[in-house]
Amino acid sequence: MKQKRFFLKEDQIPSRWYNIQADMPVKPQPMLNPATGQPVKEEDLYPVFAQELCRQELDTTHRWFDIPDEVREQYTYYRSTPLVRAYGLEKALDTPAHIYFKNESVSPVGSHKLNSALAQAYYCKKEGVKNVTTETGAGQWGTALSYAARL
Repeated sequence: MKQKRFFLKEDQIPSRWYNIQADMPVKPQPMLNPATGQPVKEEDLYPVFAQELCRQELDTTHRWFDIPDEVREQYTYYRSTPLVRAYGLEKALDTPAHIYFKNESVSPVGSHKLNSALAQAYYCKKEGVKNVTTETGAGQWGTALSYAARL
C-alpha cells in the first residue's frame, strides 16, 4: 500500500514564521487608513491588534519572526498536521506531478485558524489584554479564538 500521510516529528515543528513580503521583488501597496486616506501606521492598528502583531503585519523587510515558546508548546498538542498525498487528484489530472495537501481538520477546532488565534491570544495576554472579541461567519474563527483565549 502506498503511503498517503506524512508527519513532521514534534521537534521539527517550525520555530519561526515566514514573512513572504520580505522576498517580494515588488512590495504590495500599503494599507490605507480609511479615516485619513494615508498609509496605515503601526499605532493605527493598536486599538484592534496586539502591538507585536501590528509590527509584524507591516514589516516588509524581515523574512522570519520567532514563534514564542509558549505558542509552540500549544502547537504540539495538535501539530504536526498530516501532509496528504492526493493520488486521486493526480490520476484525475493525468499528471506526473506529486500533489499534496495539508489536512488542518485534525486540530481541536477543525481548521487552520487556531494557528493564528493562538499567536493573537498570546500577544494580547502578554500586553495585559483581559478580554477579546471577534466576529465569526461559520464559527471556525470564533471557536479558534475562544479556544486560544482560554490559555
